[in-house]
Amino acid sequence: MMKPIVELKHLSKTIKGKEIIKDLNLELFPGQITGFLGPNGAGKTTTIRLMTGLMKPTSGEVLIDGISLKENFEEAISKVGVIVENPEMYKYMSGYKNLLHFARMHKNVSKERIAEVVRLVGLEKRINEKVSTYSLGMRQRLGLAQALLHHPQFLILDEPTNGLDPAGIREFREHLRTIAQKERVSIFISSHLLAEIELICDRIAVIKNGQLIDIREMTVEQQSTYYIEVGQPCEPLLKEQNYLFEKFSKGYLVSIEREDVPKLITNLTTAGIDLFAVQPHHQSLEDQFLELTGGGQIAQTSAK
Repeated sequence: MMKPIVELKHLSKTIKGKEIIKDLNLELFPGQITGFLGPNGAGKTTTIRLMTGLMKPTSGEVLIDGISLKENFEEAISKVGVIVENPEMYKYMSGYKNLLHFARMHKNVSKERIAEVVRLVGLEKRINEKVSTYSLGMRQRLGLAQALLHHPQFLILDEPTNGLDPAGIREFREHLRTIAQKERVSIFISSHLLAEIELICDRIAVIKNGQLIDIREMTVEQQSTYYIEVGQPCEPLLKEQNYLFEKFSKGYLVSIEREDVPKLITNLTTAGIDLFAVQPHHQSLEDQFLELTGGGQIAQTSAK
């Protein structure tokens, strides 16, 4: 069984008599990208502060590679890299000199390692130019390179694609996937961009009112729900064939295995039902999120 890089054990935080985080338990694994979702005020930022030692828990603990953040902060935090929204860099310096500067803050970061992270984030052609000439997407990638300099085992990204255009978001997403696979880093992403979370993450953890309410794998399951658009009502036929269904748009959502779809089509056409469309129906992450949180407030589902 794979050993977790990060363990949150019975983590709780009370501020001014209000319990913000309630008995939170979570394990994060190497090479895996986990999305962290929740309505506004659910406790996402507080959880990240607890995970980085910026805030002390009221009870419980954070273990990073088996080391307690509370008992041995320096050793535990040395295994962590963090990017919060748009990382600040020295714009009058080149990208390379920025990385050289940050490398001095860590032990044993060689020039070979700097070159390696530059390749990982795809900045080889522009690394010697001043950061003031960089686009926002390039600055994000430079921030990612800086966070990876010291070989972290755990990378925390808080709203990492804020302000990026679609091409920049896609680039950033591809680099994160490469880093997770090649460096075996556990990546933890807190974001309101549900479409992005759905595309990049291996699993999601959902928090509501300070409690972890769901952890689910983002695997592609065998499609068992199909949307059929028909010209006439056909509830009697669907009931007769023992299909589970519900009314949806101009037709029905039918629970059915893929191999049984041709039989359903034959039955409908034989019965004289006009059939306009048959297609797999996928519940989006946005739908799942709203279902889990009861339609709780969320800042946005796409960049504004």
